[in-house]
Amino acid sequence: MPMDVSFYYAAIPAVILVGLAKGGMGDALSLIGLPFLALVVSPVQAAAILLPILIFMDMISLVIWRKHGDWTTLKIMLPGALAGIALGWATSALVPGSVLRVVIGIVTILFCLRYFWNNFGPGRGKIVPPHGQRPVRATLWGTFSGYGSFVAHAGGAPFQIYVLPLQMPPREYTGTSARFFAILNAVKLVPYFALGQLDTQNLAASATLLPFAPLATIAGAWCVKRMQPKIFYPFMYAMALIAAVLIAREGLGFQALRDLLRRTIRLP
Repeated sequence: MPMDVSFYYAAIPAVILVGLAKGGMGDALSLIGLPFLALVVSPVQAAAILLPILIFMDMISLVIWRKHGDWTTLKIMLPGALAGIALGWATSALVPGSVLRVVIGIVTILFCLRYFWNNFGPGRGKIVPPHGQRPVRATLWGTFSGYGSFVAHAGGAPFQIYVLPLQMPPREYTGTSARFFAILNAVKLVPYFALGQLDTQNLAASATLLPFAPLATIAGAWCVKRMQPKIFYPFMYAMALIAAVLIAREGLGFQALRDLLRRTIRLP
């Protein structure tokens, strides 16, 4: 287990960034945190170390946002999300995570650019009414979210594509997100354990980082609770855009491209 100073130089900022995201500050911070930790351990080990911490943060978020959340959204998105996790587990050895990162990244970038064009571009001032619930779309994006969460740690962007246009009050949006990903992370424990990623060394490393989790999560929630909708939604779309760029960039990396080529033309 990496216990030297360099490990903590990377691991502590990673946990703080992920905690701020869990508090409601946006998925981009979480996506920045994981590569931070991957500077000192492999990406797979980084994800395994962070998963128990994420679940601990989920418990804190559920307490903070216990009075907020939209159950209708959860009911129509969760079945697809659970199916997506199962599909990701079944195909984890067949489908390159880099392909999914690129697809999710590009779709989310277009989604966010459309929002900024309508609100700050030539068409600004045009009122876009909230979308109503759309079960088919909810199932589709829920499936992408569950699949992306398992295969590529990129479940936030598909969730936002469906939920942000509903234009919930900031607290309701954050409470819904907290419940959704708490359930997904708890379910992911089973396949992660089956794949051998939750060994005693990684769990011990997780335990040493747990004290930083509640402070960061509470700080993120404190900021969200003080945001007005006119600030919250541009901020969340900006965070989604940054996250999408990071996802797509990671998917287009050299190693990801080499892995894809190896699968298609059987490189040695």
